[in-house]
Amino acid sequence: MNAVPETQAAPAVLMIRPANFGANPETALSNSFQKSTETGAGVQARAAAEFDALAAALLAAGVQVEVFEDRAEPVTPDAVFPNNWVSFHADGSAWLYPLLAVNRRWERRSDILEALKVERGYKLEEVRDLSHAELDGRYLEGTGSLVLDRANKVAYACLSPRTDKRMLEEWSHRAGYEALAFHARDPKGRPIYHTNVMFCIGSRFAVVCLDSIVDPAARERVKQRLTDTGHEVIAISPYQVEAFAGNMLELTGRGGRSVLVMSARAERALNPGQRTALEKHARILAVSIDTIEDCSGGSVRCMLAELHLPKV
Repeated sequence: MNAVPETQAAPAVLMIRPANFGANPETALSNSFQKSTETGAGVQARAAAEFDALAAALLAAGVQVEVFEDRAEPVTPDAVFPNNWVSFHADGSAWLYPLLAVNRRWERRSDILEALKVERGYKLEEVRDLSHAELDGRYLEGTGSLVLDRANKVAYACLSPRTDKRMLEEWSHRAGYEALAFHARDPKGRPIYHTNVMFCIGSRFAVVCLDSIVDPAARERVKQRLTDTGHEVIAISPYQVEAFAGNMLELTGRGGRSVLVMSARAERALNPGQRTALEKHARILAVSIDTIEDCSGGSVRCMLAELHLPKV
């Protein structure tokens, strides 16, 4: 049970530089955010440049970035999104998660976990592996499926083909979290594939598309729980979700200052009132990753696995 107190905004992140980035046909059926089918050397080169720009911007803001290289084989077009296969916690644990797409399961890498412990100075004491659930057709795709209020131990989850309710309950029980599940759909009535495209929790704020939550009672429960835990609720629209305005992440930068990282597309989608509300809590850091967003249907938050592990 994860009983060690955690701050919400991690000071460090794990990132995986892509080697074979491109549209993944195995994920397209459950991810309506994928707009391009492009593959090949050109899209890989553009994605790598976007990755490097994001890593450099985070480093410049004082966030510690632990970069690892994707492997040439096996081919993993979505390796740039490590937050789906692993999460790290202040009690020295890492969780490994069951993934829907077969070619995404190859992204889980024990060598990265070992390097964080042996070479990079992180205290990783236990690996809790849930990937066996793939054999039963049950999935929980890390902090894509789980939007965590780490300080208050609440796990918000939008149920979908990639987020199984039984797996949510199992994870929450073992990790010592309260589970708050709901169904959410896009304007065309399709299930939203990952919670983190429509929901972000910071230390003192929450960005959420309440309009996408199907059941009015569930919508009210989410809003009330956020309010009860001291978060200013900043509502976004379904249009803004499609621009990845829900896919942002608060981190701790230089001097303990909060940094809210998002894509340039997400920043452009914010209205002045939303921007003002967010800037009360954090400095906005926006980087253009149009290629990654269009081909993969994921954005900046998906590229960052927060490192809450203690340092040795």
